[in-house]
Amino acid sequence: MQTMRSRQLETTLTEFVAQAADRLQAEIDGGAEVGFELSEKSARRGESAARLYSYRALTGAFIEEHATKLASLPAHAEAVSLLVDFDGLDRYLAASGGAAADLTRMKAYARADAALRLLLGDVFDEQTDFDCRSDPPQHGERLEAALARLEHSTHASTSEVTLLATLHGLTIASEEIALTRGLTIAQRDALRGVPDGAPSDGLLVVFSADDCDVDDALARGHEVLKDLLRALRLFGDGRVTLGALCWARVGAGAWNPLALGAGGRPYGMLVVSAEQEDELRGFCNLVSRRAPHGNELSWALRRFELGCERGTGYEALSDHLLALRALLEPEGPASGLLAGRIAALCATPADRAKLAKRMLKAQTLERAAIAGTADEHAAGLNLARDVADHLRALLRDVICGHLDPNLTALADELLATPAPVVEPTEDAVEETGASADPEPAPIPAGHPLDQLTQSALPV
Repeated sequence: MQTMRSRQLETTLTEFVAQAADRLQAEIDGGAEVGFELSEKSARRGESAARLYSYRALTGAFIEEHATKLASLPAHAEAVSLLVDFDGLDRYLAASGGAAADLTRMKAYARADAALRLLLGDVFDEQTDFDCRSDPPQHGERLEAALARLEHSTHASTSEVTLLATLHGLTIASEEIALTRGLTIAQRDALRGVPDGAPSDGLLVVFSADDCDVDDALARGHEVLKDLLRALRLFGDGRVTLGALCWARVGAGAWNPLALGAGGRPYGMLVVSAEQEDELRGFCNLVSRRAPHGNELSWALRRFELGCERGTGYEALSDHLLALRALLEPEGPASGLLAGRIAALCATPADRAKLAKRMLKAQTLERAAIAGTADEHAAGLNLARDVADHLRALLRDVICGHLDPNLTALADELLATPAPVVEPTEDAVEETGASADPEPAPIPAGHPLDQLTQSALPV
């Protein structure tokens, strides 16, 4: 294996950079141009909230455009040959912007060739010309620093992997909450070195891993973020979401954007006070350990998460009702038992009939949404969110061990207990009359809920 300060490797790379600079400068002199992008800079704390913009030269893209011409340079073949056996090549690629998941699919020659172009991009970062003679000292410093970073990759551990993502729909009272070793939620101002592309709104969640392969660390980081998002969604009634992108880096290398595949829009706000931090830590740990696998509860939990990622409450309604049917209606929808069982588990005996009717109305709304005849309005969205909240509460209580996983049997047992007849007070009648909720659809005679509602509603 080669070490970076091998005289042969250093001399060859220096010669290749010089030849590449001459070739690229010839392209510039011939009329080629380095492109630019407009990037946004977030204002620092205490400064004006006005957005700041700057132009950034896309030097790396220019180098990639001329990769074929660079491959024909005299020093290219020897540089690639030496880099193929360079210890730390893959770590250098990952830290400098190479996609770790793609490295194993690239042949050794292709990885070495990519490393050469990354080295050029490091030397000439954000420059629009490649004339090394215009400022020899500065060019020498840039080259020396780039070679030092390449050398550092022989010593850097592949375990030093950091993932940074954004969280929306969550507010914390403290500057940061350390949930477990290697996993922290933080205010943006509490962290240094945040990548420029990270959104300025929302909280940041940081995952760091040691003593593992880069690919393993990235895969584990994605799973940890998924577990955290699941726990936050079950913890409170806010709809927390992850940003579509996260950023990864190896060691002290560059941040590289990665797609998370997350979606949905947050609504409401989950607020975690300083007094709730210990509760949140324990809850996240509990959900991670007790998350079900390979059964109806696991399927329902995934449906709940899919619903949280939908764009609107109407789109999520079917996901959440399907999850509830999996948990509470094994006989199938034709049985008509879902609404009554939800009411038995989620309402007091006196309020079961009201909630049962509301869940029937939710199923009617679902059919209208499927048929495309549902008009989106506040009452309908509130109804869809009620369904989501009841599902969330049931899932949370089963995972935490507060409820038996056999929810169907538990609901039927509660329904078998006669509900007391509660006479309405004058205030209650007035309040009911002022309700903005539309009247629920009448329950047909003989419907499974007919007996329940007739016994529980005041005459």
